[in-house]
Amino acid sequence: MATQHTHQEHLAHVVFITAAAAIGGFLFGYDSSVINGAVVGIQRYFQVGPVETGFVVAIALLGSAVGAWAGGGLADRWGRTRSMQVAALLFAVSSIGQMLPFAIWDLALWRVMAGFAIGMASVLGPAYIAEVAPPAYRGRLGSFQQLAIVLGIAVSQLVNFVIARAAGGEVNNPLWVLEAWQWMLGACAVPALLYLLFALLIPESPRYLVMAGKPRRAREVLAEVEGEDVDLDARIAEIQLVVRTQRVPGLRDLRGPALGLLPIVWIGIVLSAFQQLVGINVIFYYSSVLWQSVGVNQSDSLLISFSSSIINIIGTFIAISLVDRIGRRPLLLVGSAGMALSLATAAWAFSASRTGAGGVIGLPDPQGPIALVAANLFVLFFALSWGVVVWVLLGEMFPNRIRAAALGVAAAAQWLANWAVTVSFPALAAWNLPLTYAAYATFAALSFVFVLRQIKETKGRKLEEMG
Repeated sequence: MATQHTHQEHLAHVVFITAAAAIGGFLFGYDSSVINGAVVGIQRYFQVGPVETGFVVAIALLGSAVGAWAGGGLADRWGRTRSMQVAALLFAVSSIGQMLPFAIWDLALWRVMAGFAIGMASVLGPAYIAEVAPPAYRGRLGSFQQLAIVLGIAVSQLVNFVIARAAGGEVNNPLWVLEAWQWMLGACAVPALLYLLFALLIPESPRYLVMAGKPRRAREVLAEVEGEDVDLDARIAEIQLVVRTQRVPGLRDLRGPALGLLPIVWIGIVLSAFQQLVGINVIFYYSSVLWQSVGVNQSDSLLISFSSSIINIIGTFIAISLVDRIGRRPLLLVGSAGMALSLATAAWAFSASRTGAGGVIGLPDPQGPIALVAANLFVLFFALSWGVVVWVLLGEMFPNRIRAAALGVAAAAQWLANWAVTVSFPALAAWNLPLTYAAYATFAALSFVFVLRQIKETKGRKLEEMG
């Protein structure tokens, strides 16, 4: 009975430090999506057109790619928790900067800094969680990153709504000394400071401590997260065996015969790219505009957008409950198949849009309801599979000696793919919306083939066994 109680205490401690690290994921989701509520306010405040506005929105994603690329190296040089502290400070400072811009280019620079912090968080969370989580729970605990991201997206929409209501429903209305949209962008400083606080409290990763020549402290952390009943000396020896002859990994350690990179690195890059090329962020960045383009009124389109974020959260909980039971590959395969079918159905439904009297665009029955159901099924299939599992795999699929650096490269590829989809969608949708969704469906189908041929199951395996 005492042993079970001790085990529960250790698991509760691991859950706490995992959740603390996942606050970076919350900021990732929050800061990525908060700009949507402020877009109209920025346009009116600075008197700029859609090109300048789109540039300001998308430039954060380029900052994220750089932050993800650099984040792995920084995590190996400074440590996981110290790097989290730096990311938290960048989040807080950039939030205040975005709240108080004096020109559009100034706002863009703060957006780049925020993006850099998002990119760092996208690497640090999965790497740290994978390294502190016991193998039996690593999938579920690794899922905290994606759960935090989707919660961040939903909370940002809720905060934006509350701030807009407080300002009388218009984002350019004054609220105390600033306009409402400025408070929306500045509100991210609050969770950023919480992230900093928790990053100061949680222990360093035992694998980093071994790499840094601190085996005694690494043993203490392992005792905290895995329990005293584990052979701690054997665990330390196992980690030391992997890292003893290795230096701090860098990008040169990723070189291999396959087009200049190791095959496992390419698998991580392609896996990351597929997560974005299915078009998931079109739903979260443009869903309001998307539904209005096929005849849904503005109020209803905002409601649909919020409902999509709730479905995203539900799907994430489903993934958390299944990822350690049925494994990573089966979830990815189910998700790919479901996304391909739902996206293809949405493409067919959108092809029925017609311009009626007075130039009003609409979808006839039954295509209208079918498009709505298909879009939400797409979100559900993504959330219960690729949304969670990709982050879990990126945290555990790489060999110990290159994990942080390889994760950084893979996450950078994910941000570049995100940027490409975000920038291209408005023009593609205006040109041919059904064909655009058909392209996303094709990528979903290709992702099924890729998982079938290239992805190995990692459920229950120790990180030291990855090779």
